[in-house]
Amino acid sequence: MASFASAPGSGTIRTGDGTVTVNPSAPYSGLVILMHGLGDSAEGFADVAEMWARSAPHIKFILPTAPTQPVTLNGGFPMPSWYDIIGLSERSNENCEGIEQSRDTVIKIMEEENKQGLAYDRMMLSGFSQGGAMSLFTGLQLPAEKKIAGVLAMSGYLAGAKQFSLSDAGKTTPVLHCHGTVDPMVQFPMAKKTESTLKEAGIENYELKAYEIQHTVIPEELAYALDFIKRCLPPDESCAVKEKEIDEMSVKELKAAIRKGGLGSQAVGLVEKSELRNLLKENKK
Repeated sequence: MASFASAPGSGTIRTGDGTVTVNPSAPYSGLVILMHGLGDSAEGFADVAEMWARSAPHIKFILPTAPTQPVTLNGGFPMPSWYDIIGLSERSNENCEGIEQSRDTVIKIMEEENKQGLAYDRMMLSGFSQGGAMSLFTGLQLPAEKKIAGVLAMSGYLAGAKQFSLSDAGKTTPVLHCHGTVDPMVQFPMAKKTESTLKEAGIENYELKAYEIQHTVIPEELAYALDFIKRCLPPDESCAVKEKEIDEMSVKELKAAIRKGGLGSQAVGLVEKSELRNLLKENKK
């Protein structure tokens, strides 16, 4: 008996906390967490995730939105930010208040996916600019039992140097760092410094891919990044997440399945567990 979660067409789901989830049409065997840059939201890269998902239908993409908080660099104006940015110099990036809390948020997403049956080595972290910095900071400090398949940083840099310590697992985690040579915001020397710092710390597989662009992404870069994702997370049905049968789901899982199935409007007013189950069963394919 097939589970509801394996039904095709579940598509892109948006939740009230600003998270965008691009679900594959079949049970997934890989996960990419994609983080946006300063002042943006998950919506900023939703189209990129959907494009990648069409070429990698075995991968689920989760795009969280950073908390809104004052940013010193922008005169204390509140905006979505993974951590406070005082400046863009090497010294001003040593502390990055809030980065550890955001790291914990990302790890919590990973832990929830692991509870669903997905191994950590079938997960990747990725991001643009501040989101790329979050990917490096989080993905390269994980312990061996949570080692991931790879890290993709686009126009990112190594932030929070005082809090950062490359783990043994991080040393062997593949990294692709794409960066613009004429980037006026996160300048290319910061990318080179990130590369040299991590290589000196012992990282073994770090590629810095340069493009003659400013602080943005281009199709050529996104295609190269997708190839990297596919190499790190090739299709593997033996790793596919097989979600519970409807009768085995908790209320939380039932509600998640309803959102994933695009049945939210039909669930308005339903409060009993049996009602949620029946809705799923009636729409099961």
